[in-house]
Amino acid sequence: MNTITQTDFNFPNQKSVYHGKVREVYNINDQLLVMIATDRLSAFDVVMPKGIPYKGQILNQIATQFMQNTQDIVPNWLIATPDPNVAVGHLCEPFKVEMVIRGYLSGHAAREYALGKRVLCGVIMEDGLRENDRFAEPIITPSTKADLGNHDEDISREDILSKAIVSEEDYLVLEQYTRALYQRGTEIAASRGLILVDTKYEFGKTKDGKIVLIDEIHTPDSSRYFYAEGYQERQNNGEQQKQLSKEFVRQWLIANNFQGKEGQVVPEMTDQYIQTVSERYIELYEKIMGETFQKADVANILERIEKNVLAFLADYKN
Repeated sequence: MNTITQTDFNFPNQKSVYHGKVREVYNINDQLLVMIATDRLSAFDVVMPKGIPYKGQILNQIATQFMQNTQDIVPNWLIATPDPNVAVGHLCEPFKVEMVIRGYLSGHAAREYALGKRVLCGVIMEDGLRENDRFAEPIITPSTKADLGNHDEDISREDILSKAIVSEEDYLVLEQYTRALYQRGTEIAASRGLILVDTKYEFGKTKDGKIVLIDEIHTPDSSRYFYAEGYQERQNNGEQQKQLSKEFVRQWLIANNFQGKEGQVVPEMTDQYIQTVSERYIELYEKIMGETFQKADVANILERIEKNVLAFLADYKN
């Protein structure tokens, strides 16, 4: 299957390109950003050796829909999506923190809790919880990039302010926006029979100083979803939750002795396993979007992207 694992475009007025773990971001004349969602898969901050068919399209289209569904409560960077894998938006200066919000004790929080920790990013987690239990109130547990490498690190609100990573005035806005987005995402998920367990948001500032939502939102890469039906019964019985997120990849890697630690080797991902991952991403798309996923033509995927972006830039310039 033809997948996008890297791009090397040279668009008109291109100033630079940033290759992230999953996305590649092209700066156009210090005004626009062309963000290409590749099919790369990242887990434990390590990019897996093979791409996942249609993953980039899925992430881009979910993020686009949720940007549109939340623009009445939080402004965002998005201008257009000229291609199934491409979003174009305003150039922003990103904040150096990711706003993680958790409604349930799952994933990283559950792993820390199991080690006996009851404080995460300066936030107290109550005693007596089981994995996947609901918190009394959603908690915000920010992360930031390590000084060396691309690894996400937990950080407290107090450290963010004391180190002047974000001003207090701006951070209050980030918290407000994070809670509003999570509430809206929770409502949309519930209407589709899902629980939005946890998610992360990234924000930036436009040239005129406005704080806006950037990057992706409510995708399986940035969020964890449970099926609502049977949730409480599974909790009561001490069973694992039926979920739609990237956690199933992490669990597969853990079972194959990989957590991104030094000296560990990424296990072989067979074509058959790659296909199951693709199918899980499509399943989440159809569940959260409430519509059948339409696979884009991937015969000449890079040519398609270049053609669509060039056409957009020509029209936008005019």
